[in-house]
Amino acid sequence: MKAIFTLTSSESKRLLAKAVCQLPEVKKALEKGKVVVSGGTTNGFVAEELLGEGIDKAAYTAGIITKGRQCLTPAEERINPVVLEDGKKSSLGWAEAVEQFTADDVFIKGGNALDHKGNVGVLLANPVGGTIGKALGIVTARGSHLILPVGLEKLIPDVIAAANVAGIQAFDRHIGMKVGLMPVSYGKVITEIEALHVLTGVKATCIGAGGVGGSEGSVVLAVEGEKDQVDKTMELIKSIKGEKEIRPLKQKCSDCGNKCEYGA
Repeated sequence: MKAIFTLTSSESKRLLAKAVCQLPEVKKALEKGKVVVSGGTTNGFVAEELLGEGIDKAAYTAGIITKGRQCLTPAEERINPVVLEDGKKSSLGWAEAVEQFTADDVFIKGGNALDHKGNVGVLLANPVGGTIGKALGIVTARGSHLILPVGLEKLIPDVIAAANVAGIQAFDRHIGMKVGLMPVSYGKVITEIEALHVLTGVKATCIGAGGVGGSEGSVVLAVEGEKDQVDKTMELIKSIKGEKEIRPLKQKCSDCGNKCEYGA
């Protein structure tokens, strides 16, 4: 049996979040262990699903792409990353929690790019690598779980090639912030394809992307499986249809210490 549907960017993020919460390694760490949900709009959905409460996803990040620019979230409006110990909110900061990680603990990090080889790219506005720059060495050294929920809207041709042309100090002119790009090949990538398989068992294929009038960043998905799997999928999709768009939230240009050419 087959079915077809389109997911907006926000609907995809909700789907990814639901799937991340059902991963065996995440469930195990919620019973006994640590789960760090780093900043990012997709991770804001993950945090909501884990906590069972609403979060301002636009504020659950340090950097954001909005209004056609790569920029920062206002520091005074940012929400700190959620840290869970044995399934309960912890007073630990994310960096302190990661320093205590074991192989059974989970670090959840979204991405800004994804290629067909499964490499994830994370944009870096911080000159020393930001969250992923601090966490990746610890997570890989200890064999901890790195979960990377990344929507198919972020597919690019080649993450490694992109990383080699990026860099905060590599650009001479810029509209929006100058950034580097860290390639990440470690960990488990969860796109809409993996998410649907985790949640309902169907095989999903992306057959189109894009749109207008609020459907920018959408993906068109075809799914196939047994009737009960497809029926379950359609009920799931109907339950997340209408997910609200994330509000635009960026620092004021007047507050920027490294002004770009926007409006020049």
